[in-house]
Amino acid sequence: MQYWDKKKECMEKAEIEQLQLERLQATLNRVYKNVSHYRQLFRQIDFLPEDLNNLDIFSGLPLTTRQDLMDNYPYGMFAVPLREVVRILAPAMTLDKPMVTGFTTNDLNKWAELMARNLTAVGVGRDDVLQIALNFGMLTGPFGVQLGAERIGASVIPVSGANPLGQLKIMRDFRTSALVSTPTFGMQLVHAMESAGVESKSLSLKFGVFGSEPWSQEMRNQIEESLRIMAMDAYGFAEVFGPGLAWECPEKNGLHVAEDHFYPEIIDPVTLKLQPPGTEGELVITTLTNEAFPLVRFRTGDITSLHHPVCACGRTHSRIARISKRSDDVIVMRGIHVIPEQIGLVLERISSGVPNYQLIVERKDYQDQLTVMIEISDRFFFDEMKKQRGLVERLHRELSEFLGWEITVKLVEPGTFHQSGKVVDKRQI
Repeated sequence: MQYWDKKKECMEKAEIEQLQLERLQATLNRVYKNVSHYRQLFRQIDFLPEDLNNLDIFSGLPLTTRQDLMDNYPYGMFAVPLREVVRILAPAMTLDKPMVTGFTTNDLNKWAELMARNLTAVGVGRDDVLQIALNFGMLTGPFGVQLGAERIGASVIPVSGANPLGQLKIMRDFRTSALVSTPTFGMQLVHAMESAGVESKSLSLKFGVFGSEPWSQEMRNQIEESLRIMAMDAYGFAEVFGPGLAWECPEKNGLHVAEDHFYPEIIDPVTLKLQPPGTEGELVITTLTNEAFPLVRFRTGDITSLHHPVCACGRTHSRIARISKRSDDVIVMRGIHVIPEQIGLVLERISSGVPNYQLIVERKDYQDQLTVMIEISDRFFFDEMKKQRGLVERLHRELSEFLGWEITVKLVEPGTFHQSGKVVDKRQI
């Protein structure tokens, strides 16, 4: 079994809890002093950071949502002066108020260490060639993967997530041994190999780390069998780091949470009450060491369960179950979060009102596809086909630019949606 930092990855449970308490106290002091949003919340419940003398008290603090982050755009949630922030990531810059994350030099060093843990657990070492097939422009994750691989000493090939045949050529020519990408791109790669008649034995690939999208065990099995690799899951989200928060070891029995850097909780998404270990619910994360952008009890929207028993690999940190669903209408696809209300804002800007619309998500040709269905109404009714086509073309163009990839727009008859909700996810996950 390989470890990057065995001492930290195999700490005693009591030691982890004591470290978490100390770091929670430091984090609460940091946000109370430097972030007005948290200072106001704590004052509303008459709480001071020094009141936290055990972990049980912590679950009574208010939750943080993505809306809170957008409301404090751009720097309202930062806990350090801007001169100390050396990197700013805001992948969804097409939004009026995108979620902005900042990093100090120490934050980037910690991210590199966490990704080094992640990649080492998979089996990546300094003799490996690691290919990052992710979009550096749209996602925060690729930056952290590169930091971690370079910290290990592996050779890194940072490329985009497009053109499977081109990626395949790079893999063969540069003898790539480890791939980091999305699971759907892994399937595209399998299909490209079959179409081009390329056999997996002609590649040097040994490991694959896949994340940024939900994927099934069946998809994992197909990727592993077709590419002859070990395919592992990784978890993170842009508001914290991206990947590096939790990852699988070769036991594939849940994703290890870096509990010396993050404090995980599971709540009931309806009652918001803390749930006991092993119970399925919404994952809530508090950062313990982030300097520039600390978060307290952040609602991820991801449904999972938390398990404390020591893993067979020897790592003692708690594990979360693999994530396949959410507690809200947010769609996770192509590595980003698509929020229906944000689509509605684009539609409102174009039409001076929000039409009745629905988002259909499907997985076709090993790629997640989004269709925006808009009901025809007095505002969206044209007796001239030319005007109707012009509207659809404009909606297609602006929504595609907004998301960063091609989507489909369809006008449908009134009453088409009935009560099926704002999002219909037809992916088999």
